Amino acid sequence: MDHFVYRDRQLFCEEVPVRTLAETYGTPLFIYSQATLLHHLKQIQTAFAPAAPLISYSVKSNGNLALCRLMAEHGAGFDVTSGGELYRALKAGGTGDKIVFAGVGKTDAEIAMALDNGVFLFNVESEAELHNLARVAHSMGKTAGAALRVNPDLPPKTHAKTDTSVKGVKFGLDIETILDVARGILGVPGVRVIGLHMHLGSPILDTRPYELGVQKGLNLISALREQGHPIEVLNMGGGFGINYRKQEAKPASAFAEVILPAVEKAKCRLVLEPGRFIVGNAGILLSRVLYTKESGGTSFLIQDAAMNDLLRPTLYDAFHRIWPAEPAAGLPAPPEDFEAAIADTYPQDVVGPVCESGDFLAKKRALPRMRRDDLLAIFSAGAYGMSMSSNYNSRPRAAEVLVDGRTHRLVRRRETYEDLIRPEIEV
Repeated sequence: MDHFVYRDRQLFCEEVPVRTLAETYGTPLFIYSQATLLHHLKQIQTAFAPAAPLISYSVKSNGNLALCRLMAEHGAGFDVTSGGELYRALKAGGTGDKIVFAGVGKTDAEIAMALDNGVFLFNVESEAELHNLARVAHSMGKTAGAALRVNPDLPPKTHAKTDTSVKGVKFGLDIETILDVARGILGVPGVRVIGLHMHLGSPILDTRPYELGVQKGLNLISALREQGHPIEVLNMGGGFGINYRKQEAKPASAFAEVILPAVEKAKCRLVLEPGRFIVGNAGILLSRVLYTKESGGTSFLIQDAAMNDLLRPTLYDAFHRIWPAEPAAGLPAPPEDFEAAIADTYPQDVVGPVCESGDFLAKKRALPRMRRDDLLAIFSAGAYGMSMSSNYNSRPRAAEVLVDGRTHRLVRRRETYEDLIRPEIEV
């Protein structure tokens, strides 16, 4: 469910026409719906309520302070993967007891920062990291709570670049050796292994990987407890899919039906790390048409959003629904199936101004004929949009706006040319 709807051939975010936002804040523009954001957070909280879970919002999906603050105000903790994300979480009102620190390459400074702020759990991804965590914590007179991240060697059926649970990826401890690693940390001061963690990949549209994952998790928890580790936490990560193409994703309740019985059997506290599921469909990227062009048998729709604004299509060949914010009469608003034949449209490559052949938001997409200054909505851009954006080609990053009913406010101003060089030292 989202609150981006067409009324009288105009796209609205909640009760505000997106044209109003474009005229007020310019383009390209990330627009977020507060109602959609909180709806999806509530959906997860409700589905998993029997386990009283810690819902740790994944800051990497979208770390805007205003959005993170809403997460904290409505009961969520945070999943962070760097000192910068930890800083954001704390600035947004997060507290250490509801923060999980993930990532394969935590520095000593980041570990110390997390320990100083009472971070609840470190997801540990290697034997070397586990012993270094113990060393840093012991030197500070502290004991770190650790969850061993296992690579369960499962096929989550997602993109190769977001598949984190098959052999040969950098994530987690191999399932064949994790018990040996755990045995080697017994009695070492500075760390307690209190949890098991797995993150299978993202986005995952099927519950089967989780069903297989929790079974392997239960077996490992039993074995870890037999070794003497007080396993109290089962962290199942995130990765729940969303509707990018059409109504293809499962509700949170479907994943809960698979995960909750295992949590009950394990007698563990459940931790989840959703990001995309909460914020993905809570945001769109709004752009403005600059030019159209025919070249080499291809029709190009050139607009002011580029790969530096939304990298996912270039990086992952990701599909985002794209449609005029104000479609002409006779056109659907929007189509039910963006991959079907749509009357009064023709295939166009939606591209940006960046000097790369890989600068595209869609290829051969069925779209109507567009004119200069028309507005385009790129949907499902709330996750891994702004958080993966860059200044490539010295392009200032876009503004971000949060809509709540009839009101809207700027939550990140558009960068200026001066912002681009501010950190640089002129000699």
